[in-house]
Amino acid sequence: MYAEKGNSMRVKALDHLVLTARDITATIAFYGDVLGMEPEVFEGADGTRRHALKFGAQKINLHETGAEFEPKAARATAGSGDLCFLSEGVIEDWLAHLAVMGVRVELGPVLRTGATGPITSIYLRDPDGNLVEVSVPA
Repeated sequence: MYAEKGNSMRVKALDHLVLTARDITATIAFYGDVLGMEPEVFEGADGTRRHALKFGAQKINLHETGAEFEPKAARATAGSGDLCFLSEGVIEDWLAHLAVMGVRVELGPVLRTGATGPITSIYLRDPDGNLVEVSVPA
């Protein structure tokens, strides 16, 4: 059953998600250098030192394979993610940037339908093999 309109007990936004990574340093370098995300080191509520990638009003928290923080996904696995990021600009600029960075585009540009409407997307892989879709509104 879908949440009824006016019901205050429903999700309104995504705050963060977690990626499990084999190599936190390589993951930070990829998402920072290639996608322009800002790395963050923060102290978890339990006092542990943690890593994240910030962009817009969201972030990706990073867990290292075999040393995940609790609670965690039932089957925390590096490379199982499939993420789509919206960006500004034009897709041709992304293609040129990725070529300079030596990042292979697996598919695209292709037309897709995103959460807010039509998008033009390209697909690539991060160091763990997660599928990363970079999109601009069509």
